[in-house]
Amino acid sequence: MDILIRTATAADLDPAGALTVEAFVGDGHTQPGTPYVPLLADAHRRAAEAELLVAVDPADLSAGPTGRVLGCVTFAVGGTEWADIATPEEGEIRMLAASPAARGRGVGEALVRTCVQRSLDLGLTGMAFSTRPGMKAAHRIYERVGFRRAPERDWYPRPEIELWVYSLSF
Repeated sequence: MDILIRTATAADLDPAGALTVEAFVGDGHTQPGTPYVPLLADAHRRAAEAELLVAVDPADLSAGPTGRVLGCVTFAVGGTEWADIATPEEGEIRMLAASPAARGRGVGEALVRTCVQRSLDLGLTGMAFSTRPGMKAAHRIYERVGFRRAPERDWYPRPEIELWVYSLSF
């Protein structure tokens, strides 16, 4: 399957938000009804305040001329509102999600590699981002791309939420 990664269009925003909620809540990484769910769903805000990238199958025109959204990720530069852990010299991945139907087909890895390239294009020195300890499939993608755990940067946004940090230096 060919995968096209591009900046989200207006038509992608609602499907991207729904897909992100489906991935995080459906996989048990976020509990329904928590304050994080509306943030996951609000792809309009993410696209306006950061960079929202989507993965589409260019051959799939069933959802319109731009194709069905298979996955998405928010990319932010450290020091901006959407960056939790990255320094101003680093890029950060937020809310990486792939639809259940697209998993195992390279969507997540393609989105991560695009964020790495975006960081390089901006002249950043690396990347850092947070992930939940239970997100094992995502961890395998990150490690395949070259990211390594940075446990000295792990943090807790709330006492009950542990976040691991992965980083990559260029």
